[in-house]
Amino acid sequence: MSDKFKTIARFQYSTEAQIIKGRLEAEGIQVFLSDALTIDTDPLVSNAIGGVKLKVLSVQALEAQHILESISKYSVDDEGRTVVCPKCKSQKVELFSTIKDAKSLFWFIFGVLFSALPFYMKHKYRCETCAEEFNIK
Repeated sequence: MSDKFKTIARFQYSTEAQIIKGRLEAEGIQVFLSDALTIDTDPLVSNAIGGVKLKVLSVQALEAQHILESISKYSVDDEGRTVVCPKCKSQKVELFSTIKDAKSLFWFIFGVLFSALPFYMKHKYRCETCAEEFNIK
């Protein structure tokens, strides 16, 4: 049996990786997270070092990949239904934060200057297929 680990996914934040790690371990797959502590210490270096690497044993890589593919990475509404793009009807929709009005810009600058968490931020959805930005009601 090979004891070599293979990277099967990368995450910007360790919390995302921890959730997937728990799911894979529940399925009996051995998981190792690389660079999680570094990014927890300083999240700004995540892009520089390539994020948190989720690694599994090489012999379990294919099984782990199938489990990852079964997990939807796209947005769901408050009732758990998949969010659908109103323009092209695609289900490849992700939530993102935007700073497009004066109020959100003010709070962004306030947060940067005083090292505070953002108090106001607009959230929208973006379709990966047609790049449409929209809100849900």
